Amino acid sequence: MPRLWLLICLCLILLLSVLSIFVGVIDLTPMALLRDPEALQLLAVSRLPRTAAALLTGCSMAVSGQIMQILVRNKFVEPISAGTGQAAALGILLSVLLFPAAGLAVKMSLAAVTALLGTLGFLALVQRLPPTEPLLVPLVGLVYGGILGAVMVFIAYQVDLIQYIDVWMLGEFSGVMRGRYELLWLAGIAAFVSYLIADQFAILGLGRDMSLSLGLNHRQVMAMGLLCVSVVSALTVVTVGMLPFIGLIIPNLISRQLGDNLRVTLPVTALLGGVFVLGCDILARIVRHPYEVPVGTIFGVLGTLAFLWLIYARPRNA
Repeated sequence: MPRLWLLICLCLILLLSVLSIFVGVIDLTPMALLRDPEALQLLAVSRLPRTAAALLTGCSMAVSGQIMQILVRNKFVEPISAGTGQAAALGILLSVLLFPAAGLAVKMSLAAVTALLGTLGFLALVQRLPPTEPLLVPLVGLVYGGILGAVMVFIAYQVDLIQYIDVWMLGEFSGVMRGRYELLWLAGIAAFVSYLIADQFAILGLGRDMSLSLGLNHRQVMAMGLLCVSVVSALTVVTVGMLPFIGLIIPNLISRQLGDNLRVTLPVTALLGGVFVLGCDILARIVRHPYEVPVGTIFGVLGTLAFLWLIYARPRNA
């Protein structure tokens, strides 16, 4: 069953990648690639980077959502709904104010630090919640993220940067070009590292006492999980903005179909995340062609429908 899912996801990624290359404002055909040097330049500068960015974002955000749910031990959270994305965007805003001449690496580093601090703050809050009320965890995450977002908007309003932060609040891939997306490969590496220690994350999900009794270094694995989630969130927010529902919908969908064995399900989660993001990006280009709808809007609509389906559908292996 997992191999079938992997095969289906790989076929969809191949199909959607071809569509992504040839769908856009500027017409591009396979024959043009053989005849026109400008078509090759368009392919190298815009279409291939955009396709790679969508796949890397989907894969890494889906994996980070899975890790986030394990850290919190709750299926209804993800980095964007738990304040991590808002904290990363706040870090970018602070880097613009404190280091206006700094490069993208400095912004990413400060965003990763603030994302880590934001995630730690969320964990500190949910540890005080009663374990018999799991729905309080996502509600606290929404309030916590809303507070961080309000702080960011207030600071941006004071320094007249409201329009500047809109890019981070509503994710989109229209500005992705060669030289402006390469940091996302680090997010892909972070997701791959998460797969290498998937068994340890699975044990971590059993709880602190159980994981310690099984010989797991609970603090070390928790720190690695927090680092992976923070780095992925910071890189995606810096590059394409905040994209909701990826880390919430995809892990839950795979968990219902294939269970919770991370060693088996994490690759499927990553690939399906890439399929979902790339498919939504293509849809955002063709809904109002030749104009583009922000892909965050597409996520909001489809993600809401998928979340309602997950709530009311009958689980198989959960």
